[in-house]
Amino acid sequence: MSVMKNKIEFLRGTPNCPNLKTLFLRENKLEVISDGFFHFIPHLTVLNLSENRTIRALPKGISQLISLECLDLSYTGITELPIELKSLKKLKMLESSYMYYLRKIPPHLITSFSKLQIFRMNHCQITEDYPEEDNVLNGNNEHLIEELKSLQHLNIIRIWIKGMSALERFLSFHLFQSYTQALQLSNFRESNVFNVLCLENMEHLEELCFQYCESIEQMKMEKLSTSVSYNPCFHTLSRVSILNCNKLTDVTWLILAPNLRSLSIYGCAKMEEILSEEKLGEVTDDVGIPNPKPFMKLETLDLGNLPELKSIYWDTLPFPCLKTICLWWGCPKLEKLPLNSHTTGNQVTILGRKDWWATIEWEYEATAGDAFLPSFRTVFK
Repeated sequence: MSVMKNKIEFLRGTPNCPNLKTLFLRENKLEVISDGFFHFIPHLTVLNLSENRTIRALPKGISQLISLECLDLSYTGITELPIELKSLKKLKMLESSYMYYLRKIPPHLITSFSKLQIFRMNHCQITEDYPEEDNVLNGNNEHLIEELKSLQHLNIIRIWIKGMSALERFLSFHLFQSYTQALQLSNFRESNVFNVLCLENMEHLEELCFQYCESIEQMKMEKLSTSVSYNPCFHTLSRVSILNCNKLTDVTWLILAPNLRSLSIYGCAKMEEILSEEKLGEVTDDVGIPNPKPFMKLETLDLGNLPELKSIYWDTLPFPCLKTICLWWGCPKLEKLPLNSHTTGNQVTILGRKDWWATIEWEYEATAGDAFLPSFRTVFK
């Protein structure tokens, strides 16, 4: 049964649906699910409640769904995972990404999902810790990491981690390096330097987000092994977000991600350049990357609130896959784009303020600005 996008606000009563196996309630306006609603749906295996941002709690009666295998709570307003979920002994997938209001997971709840294969919980809570001690989200997520370690069937992870000590504990369990698809790293304050090559063995990492890492000034690329030849370590990485890292001046390490498709950088007060010519030379020598060719797979580039940004790249780039460049606001010093009429042609869309577009200088060709004028779209005035 699918009743998505129906503006449903309340689920009342106790429907008797002995043969119902899949229930999609995505993108409604749910506020309340009555306690008895799930009591007579014994064979439900898939429940999708995603994108119901107004719901704050699950009913205790969800414990009746003893056959449930897949539970999707992403983009909901739920503040706490109830202990009654312990009854879901057959659960194989728990999707809890983008649950911005989630503040509490009871101890030993995650360990009770002994058959869990997929655990997704990235882009979630980044505010102050929930005051209660009986909460695996307290501290730096280290309790959550320990509970995940006990799951024998886990093979896909998306998770947020607060602080370097928690990340080190996470990486010390080598199976996590094989299972992790997405990492959100938040509130790193222990050091002003982060060595991105500590993540080099995460062979299936697709998404990486640095958020509110306000102490990090430099992302270095220091090899942890003594091997002479360089093996691409971020070949699966396709999406990177750098948000509110106010001391970071560049992200030259992205040269290590040859298949990057989406790059978003917002709110970095000291970001001066995306790729640094000087640092890229150091990477070529030290890490051993032959003939680096950045952004060959890049499709979208989103930049905003970067008051010191002067350069994306110091020369033009071919950008064979680029579709969109978004300069939303707050990049007043970015006066050059690494484009000419021989790079992306007319396939790229450039979004920005009209007054910013008027300041762009086209160093290599006087006609390049005219060539890209049909590609420009105004956002804001």
